[in-house]
Amino acid sequence: MTTLQTKNIFSYRKHWAHRFGVAETLPMTRAEMDALGWDSCDVILVTGDAYVDHPSFGMALIGRLLESQGFRVGILSQPNWHSVDDFRALGQPNLFFGVTGGNMDSLVNRYTSDKKIRSNDAYTAGGEAGKRPDRAVNVYSHRCREAYKQVPVIIGGIEASLRRMAHYDYWSEKVRRSVLLDAKADLLVYGNAERQIVEIAHRLAAGELVKDLSFIRGTSHLCKEIPAGWAVKDSTVIDKPGAVTAPTDPYQAKPDCEQGDKPVDSNEKVVQFSGLTKKQQRFKTVIQLPDYDTVKDDPIMYAHASRVMHGETNPGNARALVQNYGNRLVWINPPPIPLETQEMDGVYDLPYSRLPHKTYGDAAIPAFEMIQHSVNIMRGCFGGCTFCSITEHEGRIIQSRSEDSIIREVEAIRDTSPHFTGHISDLGGPTANMYRLACKDKAIESACRLPSCVYPGICKNLDTNHDSLIRLYRRARSLPGIKKIFIASGLRYDLAVESPEYVKELVTHHVGGYLKIAPEHTETGPLSKMMKPGMGTYDRFKEMFDKYSKAAGKEQYLIPYFIAAHPGTTDEDMMNLALWLKKNSFRADQVQAFLPSPMAIASAMYHSGKDTLRKVDRQTPNMSVPKGIKQRRIHKAFLRYHDPENWPLLREALKTMGRGELIGNGKQHLIPLWQPKGTGADKKGSAGRYQKFKTQRTFNAKAKGHRQKARR
Repeated sequence: MTTLQTKNIFSYRKHWAHRFGVAETLPMTRAEMDALGWDSCDVILVTGDAYVDHPSFGMALIGRLLESQGFRVGILSQPNWHSVDDFRALGQPNLFFGVTGGNMDSLVNRYTSDKKIRSNDAYTAGGEAGKRPDRAVNVYSHRCREAYKQVPVIIGGIEASLRRMAHYDYWSEKVRRSVLLDAKADLLVYGNAERQIVEIAHRLAAGELVKDLSFIRGTSHLCKEIPAGWAVKDSTVIDKPGAVTAPTDPYQAKPDCEQGDKPVDSNEKVVQFSGLTKKQQRFKTVIQLPDYDTVKDDPIMYAHASRVMHGETNPGNARALVQNYGNRLVWINPPPIPLETQEMDGVYDLPYSRLPHKTYGDAAIPAFEMIQHSVNIMRGCFGGCTFCSITEHEGRIIQSRSEDSIIREVEAIRDTSPHFTGHISDLGGPTANMYRLACKDKAIESACRLPSCVYPGICKNLDTNHDSLIRLYRRARSLPGIKKIFIASGLRYDLAVESPEYVKELVTHHVGGYLKIAPEHTETGPLSKMMKPGMGTYDRFKEMFDKYSKAAGKEQYLIPYFIAAHPGTTDEDMMNLALWLKKNSFRADQVQAFLPSPMAIASAMYHSGKDTLRKVDRQTPNMSVPKGIKQRRIHKAFLRYHDPENWPLLREALKTMGRGELIGNGKQHLIPLWQPKGTGADKKGSAGRYQKFKTQRTFNAKAKGHRQKARR
């Protein structure tokens, strides 16, 4: 691909099966297929979530989108992975299996940041845990292959997206291979999948082979060698890229030997192609990452590979990446081109029932209960928070729906939801107040390689005007039958303070007593590693919040969220955060400890001990990384300084830090000298006990006996 121009996803000629019409819900059984008059499915989507026909559930969105293209789509929701039977329930798909672990990574879904097993699953009927396997994408893919060997298997969703290259795996504490290899899939789709999946489906339906679908943006595949005609930028060494080798142009006027030698800088980054523009040159260049055998054993090289990958996330200038795995290469194409507003509208205007599948009866699905009366108005985030996976998955270019499309969905909720009481629980997205925000210049946006538009300060080229969002809020809450619209999505308060009118609108009409925001920390050390603004910005926002709450005659409060044990955080940092919390009379009921998700920038920091926001080499100083279970417990305990259960641990920590003066019974002290009876070490069976982490076993039932025999 040589330009950013692309085909509208709704401009394809519909597949012949569109004559069957629109299904009330996508079928999960053969009986439902028979009722629709189907003899087979063109595509079968396998998911680790309960099937809810709602655009916030990935399998429903992709399923309805493919249906709009004329394809017959079946759903295998939370199939029994211990045998192949459930994977044959709908028969053999004509085109492919589409496999996803669900809306959440299956490991994040099952384990806490302390690697303890969660007691429930929000994406399962009745909140029942254990309905999906660990590393669900791998397990489901194997079963699909076992069911019908000749059918292509295409993996996607957040679990696959965040594992498209060699990645640090927190749960096994090692660098694992690309999920393409472990899942034995034919193709990986990453990020927002609409463009890729529509093109893939139509090309397969036209008779193309899956092995020939090589250079589709937002996909990754296996190959044996770098194709001819591609220039290679060698990034296999630490921050010292080698010369770029351009392929021979067979149409050049003179052969290379007649053109003379041109001196080449060993650090040359510009690719020389005859007859191609610089942008075209970029799109025919592939960056060679350090190979898997190198990064799995060398945390410094892993950090370097992470830096390189995160430099190639802007669709406007990103190059392909390639990583060697022995005799095979994992080829990662540049990110997909963001959807235009018209395309976004088309996706969200599809005929979703907005209800769970009828097979679940009256069983509540917690995730659905939370979002059933919410509306997603945008995608993406340009904040660049290092602990967050949105950039690696959705990208940092904001994709917004039109105001009319959003209003239509609010009206649909009002008119069709059986439990609607007049309250919209959220009008937002990954970030509530990034709706329609973008770079002032498309050319600058296309060329930009910065990881954030708002750190260390707001970019001068970023349009921070909130007028479109204010108009949306006013129009939505004026609709008949709408009593209240809440804003529950994460709010970028450093952007909000740039628009006092927006803060006034938000505080006056869209806060239900409490507003959750996320400063994440108070100290500059960890904040610099998170790429988050300092507390001065928080103070500015709080001042506005209090001012407009008072003007509206409302008693409202901010609820700040903080992260414990983030890379770059010292014990002193957490102590100072605890002192700030006490000074401001905050008592957190729930605390969040940093969880290194695959491919996140902060995860590379956690694994390597290096600040990957800067160039990494062997002389780069190590940074503070809280890894040990005791240190992580101490950091969490500081966030809950008020809990007597934590006082023994904090007393020990403060004494070790030489800050014993903070222990006492006065207002200036952090924790008291006394201990309530029945708490802390006095509580039976509570002191120093930890649940051992065990990964849920997933295996082929046929191989169970063989493995048990091998262990004897």
